Amino acid sequence: MSITVQKPSASDKSMAEHAYESLRDQLILLDIAPGQPIHEAQLAADLNVGRTPIREALKRLETDHLVVSYPRRGTFATAVEFRELSQISEIRQRLEPLAVRNAALNPDAAIRTEIAEQLERIDALGEINDQRSLLLTDMHIHRLIYKACDNTHLEETLVRLDSLVTRIWCLVIDQLPDIAGHIREHSGLLRAILDGDADRAAELVSSHVRNFEAAIRQTL
Repeated sequence: MSITVQKPSASDKSMAEHAYESLRDQLILLDIAPGQPIHEAQLAADLNVGRTPIREALKRLETDHLVVSYPRRGTFATAVEFRELSQISEIRQRLEPLAVRNAALNPDAAIRTEIAEQLERIDALGEINDQRSLLLTDMHIHRLIYKACDNTHLEETLVRLDSLVTRIWCLVIDQLPDIAGHIREHSGLLRAILDGDADRAAELVSSHVRNFEAAIRQTL
């Protein structure tokens, strides 16, 4: 007896990706609070997608440690654990320099154009009090740098780690005085990448990770 496996359509994949990205950002920015139950039907209605794309998205989000599923209980947003900060920072201190070194040596013209445009936006950054906009800007910068490293496995790992530390950041953000200043720290890093100065880029990103961890710890 032959078994026919039905492959997901391009439309299903697109909807699943849309659901994943939307839910991921809601979980990172704590729009979906830690510990909050995930209701598939409500999410499907909110995002105007079917239940299948939501379930596919939730599988990926569980791998990202952003949701957790329990038999007969359901799916929930994961707790934010401050104790994970040092563990995540330890990994980032080793992987982020590798990523920015690769990015500095990446000759891809399209990527370099994106980085240059992002640098212009940082340099033009005025006084912005909208925390959500600043957090989204920070996330975009990190994801751009990770994409520029031209290593899919490294990129995926760093995006996941950055998502987890951003959730920690969101919990204490009201106690941090200068979010825009944190984002402006990326200016020198992006310039080093564009200049092809891999050593300088690695030095700056290591300092950035250390400064971020220290700032968070001051609030605890």
